[in-house]
Amino acid sequence: MSFGYVPIASILLGEDALDQIIAPYEPNLNRIGGERLDAGQLAAPAPIFYLVATGGTEGAILELRAARSKSAPDEPAFLLAHPGNNSLPAALEVLARLQQDGDPGRIFYLKGPGDTDGHQRITDTLHDLDVRRALRQARIGLVGEPSDWLVASMPDPVVVRETWGPEVVPSDLSAVQEMVRAAPQDELAAHIASLVNQATGVHEPSSTEIEDVVRVYVALRQIVDQHALDAITVRCFDLVLDLKTTGCFALAQLADEGIIAGCEGDLVSTVGLLWAHKLLGQVAWMANPAQLDENRNALWLAHCTVPRTIVQDYCLRSHFESGLGVGIQGTLPTGPVTLLRIGGQAMDQLWLAEGDIIQAGYAENLCRTQAEVQLTRGGAVEDLLNAPLGNHLVLVPGHHLARLQAWWETMIDHEQPLLYSPNTASMASSTSSAR
Repeated sequence: MSFGYVPIASILLGEDALDQIIAPYEPNLNRIGGERLDAGQLAAPAPIFYLVATGGTEGAILELRAARSKSAPDEPAFLLAHPGNNSLPAALEVLARLQQDGDPGRIFYLKGPGDTDGHQRITDTLHDLDVRRALRQARIGLVGEPSDWLVASMPDPVVVRETWGPEVVPSDLSAVQEMVRAAPQDELAAHIASLVNQATGVHEPSSTEIEDVVRVYVALRQIVDQHALDAITVRCFDLVLDLKTTGCFALAQLADEGIIAGCEGDLVSTVGLLWAHKLLGQVAWMANPAQLDENRNALWLAHCTVPRTIVQDYCLRSHFESGLGVGIQGTLPTGPVTLLRIGGQAMDQLWLAEGDIIQAGYAENLCRTQAEVQLTRGGAVEDLLNAPLGNHLVLVPGHHLARLQAWWETMIDHEQPLLYSPNTASMASSTSSAR
């Protein structure tokens, strides 16, 4: 059983009449993992959906919801409605009341027993719950403190835990630097060969600099394994200052291995990368908005590292700001992308936008990997000027605005709904506390 569904009907309706109403829906609900339950099975470990068979059930649904909350206090209310018997009006009334009480939920309107789109929305929501559970079990390593310039992106680890779920596991940067120096020579050769041989060219970096960035990877991989981390973010500019090397290859390689990796000790962006990976199964890219064009609703993103699995090709350059170590200059393919940014003091705000990469860039006055994105739906570039949530944005290949929005709206408590419609150019959200 992936989920249970509890039919609720008016007290005026007999059991046989109830069965006649819901019988056409049961085969397909069961096919996607559902199982019919009764009011005595509300403590079931699987998620519960309330199948609103008829009108006149609003009070009964609220009573069942209250009973369910004793065993699943943070489960959103999931209401299944259908076209007949005043099912939808009852579901609308119930969800309105729940939202008045600050209780998140969603109505799944099935247009008929064979509504495959409706069934897919149920399946997606079950995955959403799995993602929320996975985020609560995740561990993010923070190596050193967030970089000093991230003045709007330094959440307390308690905030990360309470709002999004992951536990932040701190590591001492000086200890990691010692691990870099002590990296075993026999662990370097294969990674050096892969990095160099797959590159289209090597420009500034020397062989010693390439070896040093692989040492950083070996050290960070040890930290990941020692602490059973799902993600890591590093105060990487201290590597430049203290060791004259960079973390650019290490973070890219970890991301390609399925360990989410963020730059500059940026916990906020690392959570965004982790969310995209868990929800969408995508390796994402963290980057700076370097240039904006409000008239064209376009922006240039740039950073000195990028996962190699998401670029068409790459060459090895120096790190842009310092001229040291190794930066990765990758060519991101043109095509659809989604941008996201989490923000706010409690990490309870969100900006989302869809668009397309229209070209890669190779400017010498920007970080090495560059892509121009034209926004087409959701947030607009003017939002970044008028109400920014911080510097770094997360770019996810593909158009996923609706999917991310649906997760956000259902899995996070809201003071107000996500401010978005197809006729609106901007999208932002404020939430109170996260479940």
